[in-house]
Amino acid sequence: MATITAADVNKLRQQTGAGMMDCRKALVETDGDFEKAIDYLRKKGQKVAALRSDRETKEGVVIAKTAADGKSGVVVLLSCETDFVAKNEDFVKFAQSIADLALANNTQTVEELNAAPLDGATVADKVNDQVAKIGEKITLSRFERVDAASVTAYIHGNYRMGVLVGLSKAVNEEVGKDIAMQIAAMNPAAVDADGISPEAIAREKEIAIEQIKAEGKPAEMAEKIAAGKINKFLKDSTLLGQPFVKDGNKTVADHLKSVDAELKVTAFKRVALG
Repeated sequence: MATITAADVNKLRQQTGAGMMDCRKALVETDGDFEKAIDYLRKKGQKVAALRSDRETKEGVVIAKTAADGKSGVVVLLSCETDFVAKNEDFVKFAQSIADLALANNTQTVEELNAAPLDGATVADKVNDQVAKIGEKITLSRFERVDAASVTAYIHGNYRMGVLVGLSKAVNEEVGKDIAMQIAAMNPAAVDADGISPEAIAREKEIAIEQIKAEGKPAEMAEKIAAGKINKFLKDSTLLGQPFVKDGNKTVADHLKSVDAELKVTAFKRVALG
């Protein structure tokens, strides 16, 4: 058996773009023969993935699912190059199998998910198999997770967007769905003002002051007017401050209070194509 050195592994990696462990395995399996190792990786989809690494993956499917107990949920974005592939039933089922695996394994990160076993191989290997089979660049682009007393999952627009929303207590399923639809439609940056970074607020204030000065307003008025603009920015940018999509006369915070005075949104995730 040939001795496989780190230099050999790195050389193969430079030629193919495949991962270090995959390159080592390929060289071991082919007794150090570089050409056979490249063929081995191509059969696994690795070479194809490397050759197509400059292609854009703006299409794909977003899968949002919750666990059976309703206390955790995941969103998976499996990207591809064309909507033709994204609409393929087998491709959608593959993405769903990855989401199911993440829930079953209590997966926390995309790195864990890529390394997780799926039908005798890792998820990363299975993705590369899809590359070889379909001939497009395919990537597991996003993985998000929410854990809460109650989690609702919502998929919008034929798998083009997925939302998870965590609530502080179990409520009627429609309540969670309404909030998830709000997030899908209005794309808030955070649950409330505490979730907006001081840097973002400072940047908005700076822009507001410059706009006010450009309008010829007196400098002494700038701070006061800017404060009003910041308040509007926070209402527009935070879930609880936004007008409720089903009743614009009240905010999302007002709606939650009408359901249960103690009901809180603890977290949310919104993942969309593009």
